[in-house]
Amino acid sequence: MPSEETEVVVVGAGQAGVAMSEHLGAHGVPHLVLERDRIAERWRSERWDSLVANGPAWHDRFPGLEFPDVHPDAFASKEQIADYFVTYAEKIDAPIRCGVEVTSVRRHTGRPGFRVETSEGSIDARFVVTATGPFQQPVVPPIVPDGAVHTQIHSSAYRNPEQLPDGAVLVVGAGSSGVQIADELRRSGREVFLSVGPHDRPPRQYRGRDFCWWLGVLGIWDAETPPRGAEHVTIAVSGARGGHTVDFRALAAAGIELVGMTASYDHGVLRFAPDLGTNIALGDEKYLAFLRAADEYVERDGLDLPEEPEAHVLGPDPECVTDPRPELDLVEAGVGSIVWATGFAADYSWLKVDAFDENGRPEQRRGVSREPGVYFLGLPWLSRRGSSFIWGVWHDARYVADHIATRRSYLAYATDERPGAAPATQKN
Repeated sequence: MPSEETEVVVVGAGQAGVAMSEHLGAHGVPHLVLERDRIAERWRSERWDSLVANGPAWHDRFPGLEFPDVHPDAFASKEQIADYFVTYAEKIDAPIRCGVEVTSVRRHTGRPGFRVETSEGSIDARFVVTATGPFQQPVVPPIVPDGAVHTQIHSSAYRNPEQLPDGAVLVVGAGSSGVQIADELRRSGREVFLSVGPHDRPPRQYRGRDFCWWLGVLGIWDAETPPRGAEHVTIAVSGARGGHTVDFRALAAAGIELVGMTASYDHGVLRFAPDLGTNIALGDEKYLAFLRAADEYVERDGLDLPEEPEAHVLGPDPECVTDPRPELDLVEAGVGSIVWATGFAADYSWLKVDAFDENGRPEQRRGVSREPGVYFLGLPWLSRRGSSFIWGVWHDARYVADHIATRRSYLAYATDERPGAAPATQKN
């Protein structure tokens, strides 16, 4: 049975796939976007009910369309974000096929391009763009055995407090997901323990401007490589309840008990690393350094922005930080659930090409893989700090599309599309 043919197959119709389609379309490049579920599916079915964007609507969007029903300084809900990408795909007439799963991609032998096997048949393509993003496989550390508590779930499976059985909850991970889930659970009346690891916690707003604005004017969004040791450090920031700075002291004052990183489990007892105070202090240092950099920018450029000296005042550490709990008897503490907000791993098992290093990570430069014709999009630090954010992926997609268009112009030389020179012959 002959396969279908197209120039580019884009795998995934989230923000990266939609952005890729827009730029390929602008170049007139024939392509298909294959999505195993619905457009922006992870926003709908793999996020908790109350989730909103971590950036304001004026920032977390593509240049070609504003959110129609969200104030520019407000934070769009997960459903509004998913609807936004559906609307955007319709606006650009993106050739997206939903309900089609890519099962394998292999390079052709003896001729250019790739065979893309899908749940709906095979497709031959000259180029393949992997736009599946960084949130593919939930990571749950193998620390607490099954049955030790009633429920263990990853943050991608958490929806709301009513979903969990009665009892206290341990939330492991203090990035944006962990702190927002812990806060929501505490506000619902639950007793909550929050396991805090290394983190970066920028101010939500400072001197009247959102931190997304500050990252822009300070040039931080454009940083091409992360600081040494910060490649995987989580960022604790929240758009919930109109947006606020994540403050672990305030979380403790609200009744959440902070503990160190979850280290080990033995006979019903969970032990924590003695690093809570250090993790809080390092997060504070990054926060204060951010404020100082903003102040220097204001002074240097003579901006008329209101001073905010109270933002520099952190207050004393709570008792749970100065005298941290070293261990927790789960039964004695009444812990009925553990929510693992511990991130994700990539899954490229379907991509059967030579594009990865010895650890299975893509080897690429600005999305251009070492395997000619294969591209990656939507990954953290793909080209800069902003690469995995909505606006950042749009700009990365433009670069990748330009690269594909340039490659096509070379490949078209001395063909029916570009006559005038001796054509390259191809072995049969």
